[in-house]
Amino acid sequence: MGNPIEAAWNFLKTRVDDEPKSPLHVIEVGDCWKYLATLEEFIRYEEIGLNTTVDDEVREMLTDAVKMCESQAKRMSQFMTKEGISLPDVTPAKPDSQPNAVPLGVKLTDDEITNGVAFKLVILMTMCGKGQADVIRNDLGMLWIEFYTETVTFGATLKTLMRKRGWIKIPPYYYPAGMPNRN
Repeated sequence: MGNPIEAAWNFLKTRVDDEPKSPLHVIEVGDCWKYLATLEEFIRYEEIGLNTTVDDEVREMLTDAVKMCESQAKRMSQFMTKEGISLPDVTPAKPDSQPNAVPLGVKLTDDEITNGVAFKLVILMTMCGKGQADVIRNDLGMLWIEFYTETVTFGATLKTLMRKRGWIKIPPYYYPAGMPNRN
C-alpha cells in the first residue's frame, strides 16, 4: 500500500512545478466530451421537471440541480475550449411552461422526477470516477474531484428529501439460503 504522505507530496510537487502541461490523451478528451454532453442532457431533464411539478421542495431541488449542472458545464466547457476540444452539440433549453397545463398522461410525478434526478446523479458520479481513473494531468484531475464532491453533496440533500417523502426505490432484501425471512 502506498504512503499517503508521499502521494500528497508528489501531487503537490506536480502542482507547483513549471514544466509545460502534457497534451491530453484521447481517453481524457473522450471523458470530458461525454461528461459535458451528459450534463447538458441532465439540465434538459431538470427543465422538464420544473415544467411539470408544483411541489415547492421539488422545484427548489431542481433549481439547485440546474445551478450545479450549469456551473459544471461552464467550467468543463471553458477547460475544453482552452484545450482545443470541440464541444458536443446539445439539445437546446426547454421553454418554460405552466405545470397545470401539462396533460396528466405526459406529466412526470414528483416521485418520478426525484428518482430520475437520483439516477442521473449516479451516472455523473460514475463518470467522474472514470474520468479521475483515466486522468494523467492534475488540472483535469482536480476538476473531476470538484465535480464528484459537488455531486455527492447534492445527492445527500436529494436523498433526505426522497426519504422524507417515501420516494426512495429500495430493491428487495437479500436473505441468504438457510436464513429465516425477517419481515
